[in-house]
Amino acid sequence: LCMTADPDDRWRPQPVLVTRPQDMAACRGMRMGYAPLLQLLEPAIAAGHTRIAVVGIPCQVYALRALQAEWGLEQLYVIGTPCSDNTPTENFHEFLALIDPAPETVTYLEFRADYHVELRYADGRTRAIPFLQLPLSQLRPDFFPLTCRTCVDYTNVLADITVGYMGGEGRQWLIVRNARGQQMLDLLGDEIELEAPGDAGKRSAAVKGFIGNVERAAGGLPLRRMPDWLRPIMGWLMPRVGPRGLEFARTRVEMKAAETVIHLRREAPERIKSMVPAHVWRLVEPYGLSPQSGETREGASPPGR
Repeated sequence: LCMTADPDDRWRPQPVLVTRPQDMAACRGMRMGYAPLLQLLEPAIAAGHTRIAVVGIPCQVYALRALQAEWGLEQLYVIGTPCSDNTPTENFHEFLALIDPAPETVTYLEFRADYHVELRYADGRTRAIPFLQLPLSQLRPDFFPLTCRTCVDYTNVLADITVGYMGGEGRQWLIVRNARGQQMLDLLGDEIELEAPGDAGKRSAAVKGFIGNVERAAGGLPLRRMPDWLRPIMGWLMPRVGPRGLEFARTRVEMKAAETVIHLRREAPERIKSMVPAHVWRLVEPYGLSPQSGETREGASPPGR
């Protein structure tokens, strides 16, 4: 059970139950938008399927785990992808129009760990855009919903295995979380090459800069824009001197943790004690974000303990 493309819009996700290996190829690639992935589980079970694999993002996997005991499946395999943010497909089309004058010709888009977004076109061309040259400051303030801006599970912790780009350097990145995840990886045999992830650069400056911009945006202030002449230079430097491999993964996890605290304080302070677990406070404490009175559950371990 996974997502494929809507027949009328390649960027709109549509849930699909895949029963033939050759049909998985149509499910490749990133899609932005919301779709009811889990609504196909009950029809799948009614059709007699007792061993089901689900590919999902963290919010889908949380719902899946909450309900799985009710289905009585023989086996449930959960393949997770890291997820930073999602947005309605209509918003994504606006973003695509900002980065390419002919968005209808773009057939593939991927955010890569080398600080570039890769575009592929219908005529076979490819283009890589440095993150720093993306027009993020031109996006509407609510481009990403509050639910995404306050999600701390970037790494999809409830999956059996997580697959994504976050800690990779040109290759995909894996976290095998349990025996079921290892079983799925073992099924690939010699079809997959594995190596230890790299680890280079320092994340502190990148995270601090991100926090500054998030605080400005949360307060309704304009983002600090890098001068246009500096963007190509920094776009060249970041893949070479910025955080890479596991350090890039730590960077994104800490950015998401800080973003959660900042936006909850601004927009839903009454929810912060139930939505920010202790380990998230530990992640953001080095950046000057510590829990204030009433922001932690009574009896919860304080950060660092």
